[in-house]
Amino acid sequence: MHPQIRQIGSGHCPICGMTLEPVVPAGTQDESELRAVQRRFAISAILAVPLLLIAMGPHLLGIHPGEATARALRFVELLLSSPLVLWAGASYYVRGWQGIRARSPNMYTLIGLGVLVAYSFSLVATFVPSLFPPAMRDEHGMVGVYFEAAGVIVALVLLGEWLELRARGKTSAAIRRLLDLVPKRARRINPDGNEEEVDLDSIEIGDLLRVRPGEKIPVDGVVIDGTSSVDESLLTGEPVPVEKRANDRVTGGTLNGTGSVKMKADRVGHDTVLAQIVALVAQAQRSRAPLQRVADRVSSFFVPAVVAIAVLTFAVWFVMGPQPRMAYAIVNAVAVLIIACPCALGLATPISIMVASGRGAEMGVLFRDAVAIEALASVRTLVVDKTGTLTEGKPALTDVGVVADVKESEVLALAAAVEAVSEHPLARAILEGARKRGIAIANAGDFSSITGQGVRGRVAGATVALGNAALMHSVGADPSPLRARAEELRGQAKTVMYLARDGKFLGLVAVQDRIKTNAAGIIAALHHDGLRVVMLTGDSDATARVVAAELGIDEFHANQTPAMKAEWIAQTKASGARVAMAGDGVNDAPALAAADVGIAMGSGSDVAKESAQITLITSDLGGILRARRLSAATVHNIYQNLAFAFLYNTLGIPVAAGVLYPMFGILLSPVVAAVAMSLSSVSVITNALRLRYVRL
Repeated sequence: MHPQIRQIGSGHCPICGMTLEPVVPAGTQDESELRAVQRRFAISAILAVPLLLIAMGPHLLGIHPGEATARALRFVELLLSSPLVLWAGASYYVRGWQGIRARSPNMYTLIGLGVLVAYSFSLVATFVPSLFPPAMRDEHGMVGVYFEAAGVIVALVLLGEWLELRARGKTSAAIRRLLDLVPKRARRINPDGNEEEVDLDSIEIGDLLRVRPGEKIPVDGVVIDGTSSVDESLLTGEPVPVEKRANDRVTGGTLNGTGSVKMKADRVGHDTVLAQIVALVAQAQRSRAPLQRVADRVSSFFVPAVVAIAVLTFAVWFVMGPQPRMAYAIVNAVAVLIIACPCALGLATPISIMVASGRGAEMGVLFRDAVAIEALASVRTLVVDKTGTLTEGKPALTDVGVVADVKESEVLALAAAVEAVSEHPLARAILEGARKRGIAIANAGDFSSITGQGVRGRVAGATVALGNAALMHSVGADPSPLRARAEELRGQAKTVMYLARDGKFLGLVAVQDRIKTNAAGIIAALHHDGLRVVMLTGDSDATARVVAAELGIDEFHANQTPAMKAEWIAQTKASGARVAMAGDGVNDAPALAAADVGIAMGSGSDVAKESAQITLITSDLGGILRARRLSAATVHNIYQNLAFAFLYNTLGIPVAAGVLYPMFGILLSPVVAAVAMSLSSVSVITNALRLRYVRL
């Protein structure tokens, strides 16, 4: 609730009094405090049950004990309640006082005030009854006491705290499950070829490791030898194992299948993908959502307002209530203090964020902070890139076209030469296609990339340009001889690049990036959820039109540079729309930054370095749908929690003050108020835990 409070070691928040959470939960849950509270509650219950029976039994059974018996029972109540008030409830007074010192009186301030008022009144009534007016004394000269209320309230608050700690422990279960994925030991291959089992902490970058069938991958690295299938579902949410062979990356914590592989470690400790995921989830859980401002504003004056209502309740009952007025005044004032629960209000937002962040991580969706979770729920326009988002991001060379007297091998050799130094996916497709055809790739010099047009370089003393029609015109080449062929290829959703040498047009190459098999279904599901999907791509208009028509995309814009994408998003936002952008996180960085919510799609190799607010561990388009649905469910859950907390306090405090007594004769016992207060926070946490099972 107050993530700015940090310290080394466990303790309690000086502002709200709640137990501090570890910044990053350990692999196994620390249940020391839970066990301590459980022990205190067990002892308190042993004292509270007979205390309640002694205090209420005679009234329920219609027994009227004599003076000697009544006085004896009163001292028994004192003996039973004192350990409850002075020992079991001691930490509540400390936490309540810390809140006062921090100028933020909290729930424990109210609990401590209510318990001590009831206990102190009872002490005075027991030892100095003459201080009270005759109207408050019975036929034996004794004044009614509330030892059972003070003691039982403490026991019930302990019960609520125990239930709350148990429920809160489940909110970090997702992180603990991720941490448990990592094995404690690994099998290292020494320089002499012998293998030894060592602690994971001793693994260093460059170490060779053996992963046997059925074992977990110990750290991130690259397969050196062997083939196997690896189950990455616990990290990505994908149920189908991924085939791994030499030069493929593997991630620590994933489960090896039936094959044995030798791997080389290249990320260890805090640099592994899993460690970065855990750090991101922990960071998101400590962040504050904008909705929290509502609870913050109310909480800032909540406790002082409750104390003022309790004082007013006491005054009204003391002046206008029936006899014994003092007793009625104290009981109802204490009930007001006890039933009020600012923690239910304060927990409403952060507890849902904690659960949602963990659930998202298990589904391959990483929210950078609570703001991203809340913002995505309000998005109505989703902008997507084509390559790597709607398509597989693995284009392959499909066609080579040439003009008269030019060989296909010559065009492909020149195209491969200028693309050899480029990291673009289309460049890799051309290079791979040239290698498969056995074409030697020459070295290119003076390489330059022209944004939105293509690339240029010098090959064997000639200037070679590879790109779109605009680039051809800039170098004085005329691509019209193959324009019809190019349009035909674009109509097949292929990307066409023209090639010229020394200003003379020679031909074209075409590559195709297949549309993801689930893309159409995901787009339809996004439409069903009320999103308008827009594609912004650097590809040609013809190719973009084919892809948009096949997937049912609402709107598309082709030939877009990164700057143009960012400008389109900025203009759309200026019109009042809430926009999310999904891209590869590299070329689309300006657009991701311009959007209300940036969604980076990638392999998860650098999840902690992404600039987007949301990172998908894989490039699966379904991750966008899961993120949107989890976001919407979380915001809905927060509203439910806030509504419950507001309704609880709005109705509970007046009833405790006695507003129903004049018409219905109903009063709320402080003990019943303690039950309601104890269950309020538990109810909010339990409701938030439902996010673990929401269908995405």
